[in-house]
Amino acid sequence: MSTETEIVSVLQYLDNKSILVIGAAGFLANIFVEKILRVAPNVKKLYLLLRASTEKSATQRFKDEILGKDLYRVLKEKYGPNLNQLTSEKVTVVSGDISLEDLGLQDTDLEHEMIHQVDAIVNLAATTKFDERYDIALGINTLGVLNVLNFAKRCAKINIFVQVSTAYVCGEKSGLIMETPYRMGETLNGTTGLDINHEKKLVEEKLDQLRVTEASPETITQTMKDMGLTRARTYGWPNTYVFTKAMGEMIVGAKRGNLPLVLIRPSIITSTIKEPFPGWTEGIRTIDTLGVGYGKGRLTCFLGDLNAVSDVMPADMVVNSMLVSMAVQAGKQKETIYHVGSSLRNPLKNEKLPEIAYHCFTTKPWTNKEGKVVRVKNIEILSSMASFHRYMAIHYLIPLKGLALLNIVLCKLLDKSLKDFHRKINFAFRLVELYQPYLFFNGVFDDTNTEKLQGIVLKTEAETEMFCFDPTVINWDDYFVDIHVPGLVKYVF
Repeated sequence: MSTETEIVSVLQYLDNKSILVIGAAGFLANIFVEKILRVAPNVKKLYLLLRASTEKSATQRFKDEILGKDLYRVLKEKYGPNLNQLTSEKVTVVSGDISLEDLGLQDTDLEHEMIHQVDAIVNLAATTKFDERYDIALGINTLGVLNVLNFAKRCAKINIFVQVSTAYVCGEKSGLIMETPYRMGETLNGTTGLDINHEKKLVEEKLDQLRVTEASPETITQTMKDMGLTRARTYGWPNTYVFTKAMGEMIVGAKRGNLPLVLIRPSIITSTIKEPFPGWTEGIRTIDTLGVGYGKGRLTCFLGDLNAVSDVMPADMVVNSMLVSMAVQAGKQKETIYHVGSSLRNPLKNEKLPEIAYHCFTTKPWTNKEGKVVRVKNIEILSSMASFHRYMAIHYLIPLKGLALLNIVLCKLLDKSLKDFHRKINFAFRLVELYQPYLFFNGVFDDTNTEKLQGIVLKTEAETEMFCFDPTVINWDDYFVDIHVPGLVKYVF
């Protein structure tokens, strides 16, 4: 058994290994799978658990939704026509669903094969919507983890379980946030009585009640969304996502037995900085909503504490930390938590974000659908919720009242405009309510374990470069202006 002062080779670790990747269609999972196929051709097998949609089989989803992505272009250039042979040898697509017991596996032969072959399980399955329906979030982020863990315990050869969580399971804590576990039933506000089985029962009762009253699908969705936020806030978490992820951590920590466990807690994950090429992302992710709104000329103010730090981390660095942690912790019967972020060792101050955005969109302005260049203005800074409410009152609520009055005068001719305006304002308030804990977040993530992991000597200089996740090498201005924002363009207009 190796100790942490020994030399470790990630490539050697991956040789002849069979890895089950749960949630394989997700953003981070895609980068994880691509990286292994590109740098570790001697891996034995990647089992990719995918939910088959009604129209497509899981295998078809892999071909269309994973291999079809631009992310795989470097791999396609490397292997050319041999890529199909590589994927048919190395990749087995598994149809399943983590919200079901035994992962909803239908193919008993394949299940038997995995139980005897799998060396590592990496659980990347999650629903990341802050206000997800509580039944869905609990089913995937909490109870889904238990289903994966129960399957892991049946695997004869398994020697590492990786659970990808989020650094924000800490809620709205400030100061230095340590790499420590949440114990079963622990809450952020000291309220007692958190019991995962009870939460499951509450969800079932609420759904039964809604069915009995023949509630509409819209009512059921809204009720379950509201329930998630209410339950989260009861115990001190700001939203359903981080609450259900925290409970997922509790389950895996309490029930792992002797299974070696790595808990990866990334901060805000952004586009790739280097591999397979700089600037790959997928859709408009959390932090990008604000940047994109500004680049399109729609966002004229920035809400947030300028003295606080935005903890962001490029996705390929998060994947590198996962791979190194697997190589180091495999076979060690303990739980290790890694904060993968930048706030401690290379903080990105919020005050820099408006500067970077202005520089970005004045030096390389975007062109809208009509072919016109979007000219951005200097952004107005709102440093408190009170200033946001004042801004909204002056710019939107007063005009809304004027529009309502005009609508009455014009015999409700403006009903549609009024409704649209109302909807946009409600949407803005809801977005701010959901994002507010992060816009005013004053925590810094301690990453002692992650720094130790970075300091472990990898076998060759090539490996040290290949699996880098050191945030101190990032120049934030260069990263956003030259890599991240250009990578977003294709998702914008």
